[in-house]
Amino acid sequence: MATRALVGSDRKPLPGAKAVAAADPTERLEVTMLLRRRDAAALAGRRPGEHLTREEFERQFGADWPDIEAVRKFADWHGLAVVQEHAGRRTMVLSGTVAQFSSAFGVELQRFEHPGGSYRGRVGAIQLPEQLQGRVEAVLGLDNRPVAQPRFRAHAEAAGASSFTPTQIAALYGFPPGEGEGTCVAIIELGGGERPADLQTYFTSLHLDAQPVVTVVSVDHGRNQPTGSANGPDGEVMLDIEVVGAVAPKAKIAVYFAPNTDAGFLDAITTAIHDTTNKPSVISISWGSAESGWTQQAMTSFDQAFQAAAAMGITVCVASGDNGSSDGATDGTDHVDFPASSPHALACGGTRLQASGSAITAESVWNDGAQGGASGGGVSKIFALPAWQTGLKTVTTKGVTADLTMRGVPDVCGDADPETGYVVRVDGKDMVIGGTSAVAPLWAGLIARINGANGKTVGLMNPTLYANPSALNDITQGDNGDFAASTGWDACTGLGSPKGAAIAALFTPPTT
Repeated sequence: MATRALVGSDRKPLPGAKAVAAADPTERLEVTMLLRRRDAAALAGRRPGEHLTREEFERQFGADWPDIEAVRKFADWHGLAVVQEHAGRRTMVLSGTVAQFSSAFGVELQRFEHPGGSYRGRVGAIQLPEQLQGRVEAVLGLDNRPVAQPRFRAHAEAAGASSFTPTQIAALYGFPPGEGEGTCVAIIELGGGERPADLQTYFTSLHLDAQPVVTVVSVDHGRNQPTGSANGPDGEVMLDIEVVGAVAPKAKIAVYFAPNTDAGFLDAITTAIHDTTNKPSVISISWGSAESGWTQQAMTSFDQAFQAAAAMGITVCVASGDNGSSDGATDGTDHVDFPASSPHALACGGTRLQASGSAITAESVWNDGAQGGASGGGVSKIFALPAWQTGLKTVTTKGVTADLTMRGVPDVCGDADPETGYVVRVDGKDMVIGGTSAVAPLWAGLIARINGANGKTVGLMNPTLYANPSALNDITQGDNGDFAASTGWDACTGLGSPKGAAIAALFTPPTT
């Protein structure tokens, strides 16, 4: 059977990884296949404010049944089972052994070891038969390396005079009235878990009008599985839930747990987007890694998922990273975090927030040189310049100004410095956590308030925010390594931190 390489599927080992043995041929795994979209050109041409229902979107832009049938036949030919298919998500999940998938996709799956652990992986491109060429856009899950890290930083002390509760931060940023009534916020998690008793204790301590309702959704066998380590992924999960729940206590919170792989991450996102039961109108993502560590097929698939979310009026808030302009890469060059760099995401950077009473006294770029944490930001090497960023410039710490020619990150920001961080409760103890991980759920809570008050969804906010920069607090002090804050948009803090009521006004229909 003639085959050709799937464009964008080429894989390299993780830095420092070495193949030590062939993968167990009897090991069972599941692989996600992403099919092409029906009428993709029409979707790209849609106006940002024209929102479809999930059902309308599936009918117009889901996968075609002939493509689904072609994958079914391919699976049957290779003895693989179709365990999941969803036309709206354009997703088919196949189950089989290492030996079966190696034969089906012309790859050699191996066991790799690296300083951080081990994974099942491959090198090179995936091969597709001619009958699937053009029909299948991505094949994810053959390689199960961890693809993302949580973007939070715990403070050394349990609490301090300069830390805040999420409700205090919302008040400092002038969030509009509302509690997210009638809305749902989706939170994507790739590890760890939440403890209901801790959530109840925490929300009771804030004296909220309502105890937020949290629903757990399992994706690709991911589970709510607390590790018992507050500095591990539990810190991320509890931070996300507690920030959203404090800011929008009457919003339903749906937490999608998935494996930390490219397939698991994408499946969690598309499951949330197309969830006709919980129907989230906002998605908060606080996991990511440098663009250089992703395959092109994965980045394209995530961006297409966010494009679909925008068409359905869903806002996707993503942390921009906690490692400054390098994004933790060690090659000496600048990098931005993905999936924050998708132009269909609202990328959320970080600041150091200082206040006296009910007023902000100072706000600058978060950059803690001693601890190594800083707001992620810079210029994408993958995604083209969005129309709404045309004419912007970057400023380096050396004073060099340059035109922005590719997607700039972040779009907005909020308090992220652990020293001025968020008081939360994790695994039975109170602690202070910062990082851009806190900013994504903060913005998600703000959007839930706006959506609840208006009875309609905001969707992709970026074009409106860039057209109205005065609705944000411009951050002009500090840097994130190679990029400096400046008047207007910058590659440290984007347009700035929220003036909550002013942002709400941008999306509130005029009264008649």
